[in-house]
Amino acid sequence: MHTNTLAGMAYIPGGVFTMGSDAHYPEEKPAHKVRVDPFWIDRYTVTNRDFARFVAETGHVTLAEKPANPDDYPGADPALLAPASVVLVPPPGRVDLRNHYNWWQYIQGADWRHPRGPDTSIRGLDDHPVVQVAYSDALAYARWIGKDLPTEAEWEFAAKGGLEGTEYAWGDELVPDGRYMANTWQGEFPWQNQTLDGYDWTAPVGSFPANGYDLYDMIGNVWEWTSDWYQDHGRIQHACCTLENPRGAEREASVDARNPGISIPRRVMKGGSHACAPNYCRRYRPAARMAQPVDTSTCHVGFRCIVREARGTGS
Repeated sequence: MHTNTLAGMAYIPGGVFTMGSDAHYPEEKPAHKVRVDPFWIDRYTVTNRDFARFVAETGHVTLAEKPANPDDYPGADPALLAPASVVLVPPPGRVDLRNHYNWWQYIQGADWRHPRGPDTSIRGLDDHPVVQVAYSDALAYARWIGKDLPTEAEWEFAAKGGLEGTEYAWGDELVPDGRYMANTWQGEFPWQNQTLDGYDWTAPVGSFPANGYDLYDMIGNVWEWTSDWYQDHGRIQHACCTLENPRGAEREASVDARNPGISIPRRVMKGGSHACAPNYCRRYRPAARMAQPVDTSTCHVGFRCIVREARGTGS
């Protein structure tokens, strides 16, 4: 563990809270009581500067920078096995929202150093969240710095900032008194971004107000990896009124729509991103969640790290 592991982290006291929501997307149901133990969590998502230091010291090569093993993707188009990653490319006008391939493109040469494609860079973006990192890349960073990735319950508890029963991490209004509280999409997704919050892509970490636990960007900017395997809340067996430190322990897989023979394990990601919009994805809330294939990095997914109290005390 680095000697300054807890620098830049906030202490979260733990406690009981209502996880999930019965008022929005089906995967958030049912709302249920959960207890989490105390922990420390990064006040900011890991930045390009942070990740560059990790790569410089370890020589880590991210998943997006490696060609895929054809044995892992039987029947896949060979062109899709080259080093590549997923990039949001807004179409010129309205498209069928039922087909996400209308705006998500798999671009060769896209990686954490080139988040929008090979002709882009992170020059001038040192304080922006690192993106185009797969789950294994996030976990490798966390272990290098002596930390871990949060469970879904830990992440959601921290995102609420001590509030209970509110829609957002700051209250019940998305834009209270006209003040934008997070980097999300304003306008008609995926083609019209009005950038009323000041950003049409990622924002530097800390650009919006902190929540009640002094944590920044828990909502919007980039989705964040958690350590939990994705499973429906409804499948959790409630042995009592409150679940103790739960985690998604069952490894499940999603099927690639274009290659049905490929089955890909998924982890939970939380928090929404700069691409979440009222007309398409209202997931800029602590209770919101999505399943992300572990082999997939995108331009709107990053992460932050955690130290559980047993490890953090005395560091």
